[in-house]
Amino acid sequence: MPISRGNSVFKSNWIDDFGEFYGRNLFLAETSSTTGGLDSLLQPTGPLKKAQEMAAKAFGSKRTYFATNGTSTSNKVVLQALVEPGDVVLIDRDCHKSHHYGMVLAGAYVTYLDSYPLQKYSMYGAVPLSEIKERLLTLKESGRLDQVKMLLLTNCTFDGLVYNVERVMEEVLAIKPDMIFLWDEAWFGFAAFTPIYRQRTAMYVAKKLSKKYRSREYREQYEQHLADLKKKGGNQISRLPNPELVQIRVYSTQSTHKTLSSLRQGSMIHIYDEEFERKVENAFHEAYMTHTSTSANYQILASLDVGRRQVSFEGYELVEKSVEMAMLLRAKISDHPQLKKYFKVLTIKDLIPDQYRQSGLSEYYHPDLGWQRLEEAWANDEFVLDPTKINLHIGNTGVDGDTFKNKYLMDQFHIQVNKTSRNSVLFMTNIGTTRSSVSYLISTLLKISEQIDAQFYSLNPEEHRILQDRIYSLTEQAPPLPDFSYFHDSFRAVAGIPGGRMREAYFLSYQENKCEYVKLTDCKKLIESGRQLVSTSFIIPYPPGFPVLVPGQVMTIEILDFLEALDVKEIHGYRPELGLRFFTEAALNRHQSGTALMGAAAAMAGMGGLGNGKRKKKVPTAKG
Repeated sequence: MPISRGNSVFKSNWIDDFGEFYGRNLFLAETSSTTGGLDSLLQPTGPLKKAQEMAAKAFGSKRTYFATNGTSTSNKVVLQALVEPGDVVLIDRDCHKSHHYGMVLAGAYVTYLDSYPLQKYSMYGAVPLSEIKERLLTLKESGRLDQVKMLLLTNCTFDGLVYNVERVMEEVLAIKPDMIFLWDEAWFGFAAFTPIYRQRTAMYVAKKLSKKYRSREYREQYEQHLADLKKKGGNQISRLPNPELVQIRVYSTQSTHKTLSSLRQGSMIHIYDEEFERKVENAFHEAYMTHTSTSANYQILASLDVGRRQVSFEGYELVEKSVEMAMLLRAKISDHPQLKKYFKVLTIKDLIPDQYRQSGLSEYYHPDLGWQRLEEAWANDEFVLDPTKINLHIGNTGVDGDTFKNKYLMDQFHIQVNKTSRNSVLFMTNIGTTRSSVSYLISTLLKISEQIDAQFYSLNPEEHRILQDRIYSLTEQAPPLPDFSYFHDSFRAVAGIPGGRMREAYFLSYQENKCEYVKLTDCKKLIESGRQLVSTSFIIPYPPGFPVLVPGQVMTIEILDFLEALDVKEIHGYRPELGLRFFTEAALNRHQSGTALMGAAAAMAGMGGLGNGKRKKKVPTAKG
């Protein structure tokens, strides 16, 4: 590549430094070859094909595919392969943004599910099974269940909340026996290699249920279950799937680079779909080729195979060690008198409400009781907490999470964390965590706590009052977390029924004359005057990193209050100098004239605008 004369010194030095850091072999290994000995990612026949087959065996899937642009791309591949325009998808609202954009690409009718809120810590939990079943039954009652294609959930969440995958799949399949499941396991790739974790992974459960539903014992159990329901009378709903109708169709996406050994962007798609060859294979390959580069990075691909090999041989020991390091860190922080002044490790009880913890287990480590056993909780509870995700509450420092991450951890001690909330920071252990790294983090927190001590002691009375107000705000005055509101009627799939045409809203916003900007300070007056403000885009505060508004969604006072209370600097999709971008009223009324003409024509034909002179069945109203 030619180097301009003016920049030659700068670029040469940069290249020298880059080469010295990474080494010459990184560059010598770079190739544009896609056939022969190195194989082709898009149509593998040699080493890559074998590597993916060995990965499938290691992770318990029927098929595994490698991806070189992270799980963001893996998610889009799966969605585009399985979801057609007009299909209804139930999706966790605070999942990774790649899923939301995948909905736009696929043209799905989106039905958002709300996780339970953790107001005090400015974060969300996970979606209760009752919420999922209620939404499915609403769709069933309104005659839309046949259009439902997929349930999409994050397992485990960024904060470590893990679903009871078997219970969710079984009770959902009892309502919708051909449901496709997409489990985003970006942060859970290591879980396949230890028994306690494995029982809550998508591939393990898929294989288990596939075998179970084809057994004679299950058929007898199902017949007995139906007989018991009949005795109870009334409109009883079966909790067990019909073995004659049920299909196991499960996909999971994993960021190998996050929790196992792989170069950045290394990801895998795992598939356990009994209908794959009959219904999906061609579409999947088309979607895979749509999103996969023809210039795949072979260093990433090789690292995926190396990561698979490592955990195939020693995964159990490595995962158990990472859990041990997490428990050690939790114990040290909870026991140390200096650290307890300012920091608290959030426990299971803090992050999972009582009704979702049937075992009653409230924390993994207690200063007086020691270690608590987790086997029963992981076997039976609706949600469990992955102990390797350590949420540290820092409200008593008087410093918000973003400032604590940058001013203290990064700038002073070169410790990088991926996630913060308003009053917490998230630490994680993995298969590479050592005792020395845990010791370094403990010593860092001690030094920070001593700095905060010194700052507190130096304050005058007025400064001390201001600090106490800030601490009170961080510990007791968290802004209320808003649920998903609803799609505007002009973007609903069917009026009054869950499901929005987000793709239509997304592309309508490309027409600038149909959009307008409103300052945040003016939004409340417009809403109170009766105006519906409908977002043209995704509005994603980071942290926490989930969209509080999506294209076609109606702004509410609750969402506005949340945005005004946020103290983060980064809000994707929002330009403070312009305001929030909404659709004009003319854009929202774009279908009215056509609808009015159709209604008039129907009335003239004696049809009442409803078809064949029949009244439409009334359907329940639900947020979409």
